[in-house]
Amino acid sequence: MIIATSENIAGHRIVQTLGIARGGSVRSRIAVSEFSNSLKSVIAGERRGYEGLQANTREQALQRMMRDAQKLGANAIIAVRFAASSIATGVTEINAYGTAVIAEREA
Repeated sequence: MIIATSENIAGHRIVQTLGIARGGSVRSRIAVSEFSNSLKSVIAGERRGYEGLQANTREQALQRMMRDAQKLGANAIIAVRFAASSIATGVTEINAYGTAVIAEREA
């Protein structure tokens, strides 16, 4: 599966647009982890525990988007974007979306 943030894929031509592919993931922080990260942010200014949580959530959203595109019969997704929002205190949602397409390598 080719994933691109652009509307084109170098060396390929889009032969069919299949629709929107999307995937999302919702995660909640654990209170102990939140307390630990709060202390670290006072000392170091960086919340590495949250970075890992966010990276895992983003990857899960990406994988779900790819599965959605495969169900549509796509071999590529173009114009991929991520959106994140806080849906409750300590709960974050990350969505990945793009256009599912069939792309062929140019001769």
